[in-house]
Amino acid sequence: MEVRGPVIWMFLMCCIFGNIIVSHHNDFVEAKSFSKSEDLEIEKRLKTINKPAVKIIKTIDGERYGCVDFFKQPAFDHPSMKNHTYHYKMRPIWKGMRERKTNNTGFGYLWENGVGCPIGTVPIQRVTKDDLLRFDSFGDNHKPRGSWNTTTYDPNSPLHPDQHHYAVARTFAPDKRFNGATMELCITAPAVKPTQFSASRLHIQLGSDFIQTGFTVNPELYKDSQPRTYVYANSGGKSCYNSNCDVGMILVRQDFPLGLALKPVSVRGAKKSEYGIFGLIKDEKNGNWWLQFGDAAEEIGFWPSSRFHQSSGNLVEWGGEVYSASLPSPEMGYGYFLAHDMVYDAYIKRISVLDGFNNIDRRVEYTEKYVDNTHGYQVMDDYKNSKYPKAGHIIFFGGPGNI
Repeated sequence: MEVRGPVIWMFLMCCIFGNIIVSHHNDFVEAKSFSKSEDLEIEKRLKTINKPAVKIIKTIDGERYGCVDFFKQPAFDHPSMKNHTYHYKMRPIWKGMRERKTNNTGFGYLWENGVGCPIGTVPIQRVTKDDLLRFDSFGDNHKPRGSWNTTTYDPNSPLHPDQHHYAVARTFAPDKRFNGATMELCITAPAVKPTQFSASRLHIQLGSDFIQTGFTVNPELYKDSQPRTYVYANSGGKSCYNSNCDVGMILVRQDFPLGLALKPVSVRGAKKSEYGIFGLIKDEKNGNWWLQFGDAAEEIGFWPSSRFHQSSGNLVEWGGEVYSASLPSPEMGYGYFLAHDMVYDAYIKRISVLDGFNNIDRRVEYTEKYVDNTHGYQVMDDYKNSKYPKAGHIIFFGGPGNI
């Protein structure tokens, strides 16, 4: 449900009481009762998402996941999946983006049972009626996007209505094509209000479609204020977080929970908490797009090439994105303007791209920095930083927001 105000689209937070939604925005309250047919439709959709599980397991944080047969996860409901040949033992074929060799110990330590799901199943988080209606309440403004279609702040013009703000480094090479990109980042926990989010992410634009990965503090999505991993795909006019719908990612690992809470969180002025590699890489053989994660850059899952209208990326960006349904805007990074120092700033380091010929470029010299509103956010883009030579191409970003 959306209400158009004089300058912004208002996103309404929804709470469920029986079969009534009560929508809140400041002092405005409107209740909507569901008809019996609407209630039945919601229950039908819940069954579609909460596929029958072999077993229910919990993460070490107590979050419930269903171990769903690989072939019954929501992504296989997509119309293009009728004649698929995918299997949970699939792994991509490419030259590789890894620099470090790390023993693969898996992600069993994230689960109460120390293992995860049985082989041949994947962990899909259980969705409640409350969750489903909250997802439905996401207007287009609340969804992630890229910075390229955003207008830079002009004090002489009305405030931009969608309330997204960016502090990013992005490729500036119109003729280049990209078959992948990676990053390593420090984990921060910017302060956000219930109808806001603040994300540190990698974004690859594929024509009119795109994929994102990174971490986000998003109370509407995750019901808390912890930084959590996410993937997001926009494909053919449909969009989806994680594996919550048919355009979501196809998981291949039985031990990785999408929506993982990242701990510990970095403290400004102290030693940083980093979380390995986030990567989005196109398979050289069949063009599927894979998510890499962790110190060993493990393959977590993929989006089939058929989902996207364009085979390679034409634009890549790294940095912060925030959204606010109402003023003022939230923090990004640590919530401070930049000191140009890894101890005091949020950063993304060692960025790299895989070009259209599958050559790895770890310098990525053809980037530009972009901030749509310098009253609230800043970014510094440095591909030849002498102060931190081991950090490679590094991007500092953040700010207090409050605009």
